[in-house]
Amino acid sequence: METVVSGIRSTGNLHLGNYYGAVQNFVKMQDEYNCYFFIADLHSLTTHPTPANLHGNVKQVLVEYLASGIDPEKSTIYVQSDVPEVTELYLYLNMNAYMGELERATSFKDKVRANPDNVNAGLLTYPVLMAADIIIHKATKVPVGKDQEQHLEMARTFGNRFNRLYNNDYFPEPFAFSFGESLVKIPGLDGKGKMGKSEGEGNAIFLSDTPEAIRKKVMRAVTDGGPTVENQTKPQEIQNLFDLMKVVSTPDTLAHFDNLYNTMAIRYGDLKKQLAEDMTIATAPIREKINDIANDAEYLRKVAKMGEEKARESASKTIREVREIIGFRKF
Repeated sequence: METVVSGIRSTGNLHLGNYYGAVQNFVKMQDEYNCYFFIADLHSLTTHPTPANLHGNVKQVLVEYLASGIDPEKSTIYVQSDVPEVTELYLYLNMNAYMGELERATSFKDKVRANPDNVNAGLLTYPVLMAADIIIHKATKVPVGKDQEQHLEMARTFGNRFNRLYNNDYFPEPFAFSFGESLVKIPGLDGKGKMGKSEGEGNAIFLSDTPEAIRKKVMRAVTDGGPTVENQTKPQEIQNLFDLMKVVSTPDTLAHFDNLYNTMAIRYGDLKKQLAEDMTIATAPIREKINDIANDAEYLRKVAKMGEEKARESASKTIREVREIIGFRKF
């Protein structure tokens, strides 16, 4: 079976963007691929979480991975920091990653603009660590969102550069993979870009949100004054709501509200109420499992330990071979 690798940063609860953009496909893939799904706690250090928050967030993502249907017997679910071989490969790849290409990365430039007082080396070399995460298991398929495609291209660059430097066709090229579907980008509720944790609490619908919290967030979603002519193009903040409805609602519901918009009969309050209700229904099974799994400490320890052992078995083999290729030898 081909190897699939993907991860989610441990910066809080998983949201609809994580689920529909990634985790839902993880569940489908695990029967047909050799899957490694990791919790990227090392990546989260760029934002300097407190020790308590770091551990709590890792636990939350692990719980929500399991509640979403990822099976630790079928897939390898692990915590990134439990596999020190990843940081060793990160070091080797950094030796062949160049300042210019790292500074040109779109995500780095975005982070610099957003947080000019926290431009740390981890942000600059973020794509290198991501490359190490992927190629340490020799993955060929990586389920990533549209915003991560440049990072994946850089992972191919670093792997190919290693191969050329050491004249050894060792690392295969990883490519974006969405299990036969187009890459999904889930918009947020702020009327701007994608759903995300860093864009503010009200921008994201979390899998663990109560029905009341979902309703409050959706009812506060950004809208405009309504259409002024029939069949007009929807502005981004309105298109975002329709895109969310496309994911959680039935086609008939979406068509109904689309028709209301096109005939200038739309009432945004009704649209939001329906959207909130459909989000509540869509997340209900996961929300119930989250509460059960979070209270089973022994099961969580077992899953984390099993994932660590399986991931390190793969990663340590890669590191042994990489060290040999580079020229590290025992006397």
